[in-house]
Amino acid sequence: MKKNILITNDDGFESEGLIELVRAIREIDNVIVTVVAPTTEKSACGHSLTLTKPLRFVQIDDNFFKLDDGTPSDCVYLSTHALFEQKPDLVISGINKGSNMGEDITYSGTASAAMEAVLQGIPSFSISQVCKDHYKSLEIHGYKLACEVAKDMTMKYLNHEIILDERKFLNINIPPIKKENSRGYKITEAGVRLYGNDAHLHRNPRGEEYYWIGIHPLQWKKRNENIMCDLDAIEHDYISITPIKLNLTSYGEIASLKKLEKEKF
Repeated sequence: MKKNILITNDDGFESEGLIELVRAIREIDNVIVTVVAPTTEKSACGHSLTLTKPLRFVQIDDNFFKLDDGTPSDCVYLSTHALFEQKPDLVISGINKGSNMGEDITYSGTASAAMEAVLQGIPSFSISQVCKDHYKSLEIHGYKLACEVAKDMTMKYLNHEIILDERKFLNINIPPIKKENSRGYKITEAGVRLYGNDAHLHRNPRGEEYYWIGIHPLQWKKRNENIMCDLDAIEHDYISITPIKLNLTSYGEIASLKKLEKEKF
């Protein structure tokens, strides 16, 4: 029986990374690939659903749709209910143009589509192509390595070599290098990104102020000496695979906060 795979992204239905991913996954035997992607770029939209206006599927090609002004989470949520008689066997989100590592996962529309999939009971992984030098590395290397990884991970899942538990997904980042320079897979933890404020003030011809939010450099610090983080793995030319769970509870603080239960207002 053929397996149904849903592909989405946050860069929009015309993005090169999406097109290359679809082409690669369709090379796998006995799969049916359906694509539902946002009409426009939705980078850093997080795990947002559109609740204030209607959404509409627009068919671009056979099994290829754009969701008019929808988010990546919208794409997964609506398509699994509207386009499939049964849930897809797997959701792949990507290939994102740029990294999704460390706490950036919480911003990421790419990762959030994978989150929505596991909330719907569908195994998933997100995949992102790390870029350097203002995307110059992407012009050199393209998405070739990322496509090979996506295809390999998909086949490993379909062959039961990878088990994806409920409410957990894999966040995969690809180093900006040639395949022959890759050191292989590295299972990682989410790193500790170092953030600043990269907001740029400008003025339009009428003198009105506006801001552009910039992109922070990939800087981080170590959390754990025994486990390599995603950012460090990419720096050392590994393909980073980070298992992510949706349970955000900080269990370490429960005991110290228990005293609040005894207080009265």
